[in-house]
Amino acid sequence: MILQHAKLIGAMARYNRGDAARIQHSIKVHDLSAVTGTLEGLDEETQFILETAAILHDVGIRRSLEKYGSYTWKTQEDEGPAEAEKLMRETGGYSEAQIGRVKYLIAHHHTYDKTDGPDYRILLEADLLVNLHESQNKKKYEALIPRVFRTATGLELLNTMFERGEA
Repeated sequence: MILQHAKLIGAMARYNRGDAARIQHSIKVHDLSAVTGTLEGLDEETQFILETAAILHDVGIRRSLEKYGSYTWKTQEDEGPAEAEKLMRETGGYSEAQIGRVKYLIAHHHTYDKTDGPDYRILLEADLLVNLHESQNKKKYEALIPRVFRTATGLELLNTMFERGEA
């Protein structure tokens, strides 16, 4: 699992060549997802899918920029799954079921009302934690906190990172 994700991070970085901020964002989301999933006790398969989706969650941005000249949360969700599948197939070692679930998570990683599993929930939490830190417009993201955070680990990370009381 570690070697496969290291290879996938390399593929994601090459895909986003020249965009250090986007590469680092994906790595941070991956790391927070890995920690949260581990501490929440995910089974090995769910953890593997979560970490794969976290690495690739924003690959739709580049394609959106090429296709539309800009990107939105919606275009990321629309364009990301096909780009993620290309990178997973290039890297190899993913089953059809894993590819399908990762594509689903990427296609919904800004859709907060349809979470259907712990991998989905943790991806949302990790991405929001990183966005809260990186964004100049924190109010936009702060409004999402009550809708997103449910795991004990995610809430602890949120409260610790941003010196908050209980969310």
